[in-house]
Amino acid sequence: MALTQMQIIQSLGEAMSWLEREISWGADPRELRHLIGRMGELYVAMYTNGNMAGMVNERGYDVVTKDNERISVKTTARIGSTGFVVFNPNTLDLADRVIILRFNQEEMELEILLDAPLAEAKQLMTARSDGKLLIAMSKLFKADEKVRSDEQINVSKEARYNDYLIKELESGGIEVYEGDRKHQVVKPVLRKIAELLSIPNVNGNGNPHNTRQLGTVIIRALETSEND
Repeated sequence: MALTQMQIIQSLGEAMSWLEREISWGADPRELRHLIGRMGELYVAMYTNGNMAGMVNERGYDVVTKDNERISVKTTARIGSTGFVVFNPNTLDLADRVIILRFNQEEMELEILLDAPLAEAKQLMTARSDGKLLIAMSKLFKADEKVRSDEQINVSKEARYNDYLIKELESGGIEVYEGDRKHQVVKPVLRKIAELLSIPNVNGNGNPHNTRQLGTVIIRALETSEND
């Protein structure tokens, strides 16, 4: 049975909270491949207003859009531009589109590194000796640059402080605008705002807030001050 968009958003939020908890316990996201992969599929289903493929372990693709476009989703937690994303050549042609995401632990969000039709994605691939197809991370990763248009993701909460507008997206991501300028790297800006608001940069256990947590705390504090 297909999930509703609300169920997809709720599932993504629960998966992100689970991952956040595992990381707080010392787990390496690169060792949580199943959870990272599921988050990527849920994110793409939300991002494209689509749904999960109809069968478990569907061959060749993971998400189907409302226009029946089949998307192969790959999600990595690799840091920087090293490593590869691997594809199975036997099932790849069953997809129409390829989306590759990276989990950014610093920002606690998923970033789209590639969103392209299959033919375009194939141009980035090279063959391995065992026949698998690879896309090198060096062809995808660009520091402080994102592929996606965040305007396609609904905002769940937002708050203003002076010239700043802080938004929490339904995906759990945090955006910060300063006037008409959208900051691509938001954590340093959030830390600055937190300092101006006298909000601690650490949680109750003394651990530094990640971007997602800090953005949520700031929005909550600004909402509270507006209601006082």
